Amino acid sequence: MYNKKETLYWQNQTQELLKKQQGVGIDVKEIDALRGVLRFHEYRYYVLNDPLLSDYQYDLLFKSLEKIELQHPSLVTLDSPTQRVAKDLTRDFPTVQHLVPMLSLDNSYNAEDLRDFDRRAKELTGLSAVTYCVEPKFDGSSISLIYKNDLLVRAATRGDGLQGDEVTTNVKQIRTVPLSAAFAAQGIEEIEIRGEVLINKDNFNQFNEHLQQQGLAPLANPRNAAAGTLRLKDPTEAAKRKLEVFVYHISYTGAATHGSLPPALQTHAGSLELLWELGFRSPHLEKKVCITIDEVIEYCEQYESMRDDLPYEIDGMVIKVNEIGLQEKMGMTSHHPRWAVAFKFKARQATTQLTGVEFQVGRTGAVTPVAKLTPVAVGGVMVSSISMHNEEYIVEKDLRIGDMVLIERAGDVIPQIVKPLTDLRKGKEKKIVFPTHCPVCESRLFKEEEEAVWRCINIECPAQVVERIIHFVSKDAMDIRGLGEANIRKFYEQQLLRDIPGIYTFDFAALENKEGFGKKSIENLQTAIAGSKTQPLHRLIYALGIRFVGETTARTLAAAVEHLLDFEKFSTEQLLELEDVGPKVAGSIHHFFSNKENIEMIRTLEKLGLSLRNEKKENTASGNVNGKTFLFTGTLPTLKRSAAEEMVRNEGGVVLGGVSAKLDYLVTGEDAGSKLEKAKKINTIRIISEAEFLKLLEA
Repeated sequence: MYNKKETLYWQNQTQELLKKQQGVGIDVKEIDALRGVLRFHEYRYYVLNDPLLSDYQYDLLFKSLEKIELQHPSLVTLDSPTQRVAKDLTRDFPTVQHLVPMLSLDNSYNAEDLRDFDRRAKELTGLSAVTYCVEPKFDGSSISLIYKNDLLVRAATRGDGLQGDEVTTNVKQIRTVPLSAAFAAQGIEEIEIRGEVLINKDNFNQFNEHLQQQGLAPLANPRNAAAGTLRLKDPTEAAKRKLEVFVYHISYTGAATHGSLPPALQTHAGSLELLWELGFRSPHLEKKVCITIDEVIEYCEQYESMRDDLPYEIDGMVIKVNEIGLQEKMGMTSHHPRWAVAFKFKARQATTQLTGVEFQVGRTGAVTPVAKLTPVAVGGVMVSSISMHNEEYIVEKDLRIGDMVLIERAGDVIPQIVKPLTDLRKGKEKKIVFPTHCPVCESRLFKEEEEAVWRCINIECPAQVVERIIHFVSKDAMDIRGLGEANIRKFYEQQLLRDIPGIYTFDFAALENKEGFGKKSIENLQTAIAGSKTQPLHRLIYALGIRFVGETTARTLAAAVEHLLDFEKFSTEQLLELEDVGPKVAGSIHHFFSNKENIEMIRTLEKLGLSLRNEKKENTASGNVNGKTFLFTGTLPTLKRSAAEEMVRNEGGVVLGGVSAKLDYLVTGEDAGSKLEKAKKINTIRIISEAEFLKLLEA
C-alpha cells in the first residue's frame, strides 16, 4: 500500500507531529495529516506486523486527534481512526442480505481428488490447461465487507449463506480492516469483499491466560473465539480480543459511471494484490499461481507440513481457477462454485485416557454413551468428551474404562475415537457395562431387533421432555429466538417450563428479577413466542419431533391434509401412498398420531393459538402444477433451486427427493448429471427446461 517514498513521507510527518505534540500542541489545521499518520502506523502494525512507532507514541498522537475532534465535532469523519471505538453497546445484530450468496466450498482430501477437480475444470472450460491460484484456508469465522463510495458501510457474518448478522460496529474494532479505501480511484463505486476473522495463536493464548488469571474459563479454540467475539454486545470488549481479518475474495463490484474496472480484477491473484495495495491484509504473500495441478499438489503438501509453524490456524488450502472469466464460464451449483475446491488437511490425532462413560438420553429416548476423556488438544480444540454412538460401537472397538485411546477430529471438526491402544493396557481397565434402565427416569430400556440403539420409551422422561422442547423451538422448527438450550434447561429445573404447551403459557413475570433478563429481553422473548404461532404447518410438524420426519417429509405431510389432526384417520397404507414415505417413516407417523397424549398436546396447542391448518392447501386453485410432482437438477439459468421448489409448493405441487416412477416433471439446468440419465429411462417422466417450467406456472 505504501511505497518507499510514501513511507519516508509519513515517517517524517510522524516526527513533526510528535514534536508539535510535545511542544505547542497539534493544531486543528493538522487534523488530516494526523489522521493520515495514524492510518499509516495502523497499517505498519496490524497488517505488516512491522511497527515504526512505539505504542506510547501512537497513543499520544491518537489522544491528540480525540481532543481535536472533541473540540471540533463537525470535523469528525466516518473513517477517522477514532471511530473504530464505539461509544455504546450493540443491542442486536439485525439480519441482512448478502449482495451475492456466500456458498460453501467442495472438499478434497488427497492428490487424486485434486486431479479429478483439474479434469472437471478442463472439461468445463474446454481448455487443455488451467491456471490456478492456491492460498491457505484460514480456520476462522467468515465475514462479508461492503464498501460504498470508499467507506466501509456494512460487515456481516456468513449466516446461512444468503443472509447473516450485521456486525459492523464490532468489525470496526479490527485494525486490519480499513474504514475507508481508495476504490473510487480504481473505478469502483461499490464492492463486496469476503474474508476470514482470526485470532492468531499468540494472541489467543495470551487472552486465555488473562481469562484464567481472572478465574474464568478459557476459550475453546481460535475459530470459536473469533466467531463469538463478532457477536459480543460490547464493542470495546471485542477490541480486546485482537482480531485480524484476511480478505480472500471479491464477490461483487459495481463500477462507477465514469470508468471501467481495473485490469487486476481479471484474475483472482490480481484481485488479492489489489486488495493488499489498498491496505487490506490479503494472502498476497501466501498465495501461489500454479500452471499445473502437480504444482498445486506440491504447494498444498508443503503448507500441510508447515501448518504448526504458522502464526494462525489453517485447516487446508483453497484452490481457485485464476482467470475470473473462466470462473464465470464454469459457474456454480446451488451449494458450491465449480471453479474452486478446498484441500482439507489430514485429521488431527492425539492420545489420551478414557476415564469414564456417561449415558445421555435424547428427545426420541435414544441412550447414547459418551466417553469422558482426560482433556487433550486436538487440532486447536480441547477435547474432553466424545460420543461412542451405541453399544455395538463399544463392543466392536473393545473400549474399556482406563484405556489409552487414539482420537482424531474427522475433517478437523467432529472428534472420534479411532481405537484403544491395547498394548498399553495394565490389567486394571474395566469393561463398559451398558445400562438396562434409563439413567434419568429408571424406566427399563428397549431395543428393536433391527436397531443398534437402546431407548427409553417413557415419553414423560425428563431428559426427553427437555430435548423435545429444545427441538421444538429450534431455528428450522418454530424458530423461537431467546429460548435457547441453556434457558430451557434452566427453566425446566426451576419448574417454569415443563412441556411444549407451557411455552405458550409461560409466566414472564417470574423472569423479572432473574439474572440475565431485563425488560427488553423479556419483551423480545414474548414477541418471539407470539410470532411462532403463525409458523406454517410444515414447521409445526417438524417441530413435533416425530421420529424419522425431517424437514422434507414434514412438507409432504403438510401438503397432504387440511388440518393436522386429519392424520388421526390415516392408516399406514394411506401414509405409504405419500411421496418419499417408506414403511419405517409411515409406521412412526401412525404411531405418533395414535398416541392419546400426543393428540391431547396438539389440541392444547391449537387452543393456545397455533394454526393447525394448511392454508396453502385450502387456498390453492387448480392448475397445471397442482398435485404434480417435480424434481430439479443442474444449475438453472435464472432461478435458484430453492426458489423454484417454493414456486411448486405455492401452486400445490410436490417436490421429490429423487427420480422415481412417481415423478411427473424433471426440470433440468446446466450440468444435469445422473438424475437426467435416470429420468430418460422412465417414459412417464416429462423432462423440461426452466423456461418450460415457468410457462407451466403461468398457464
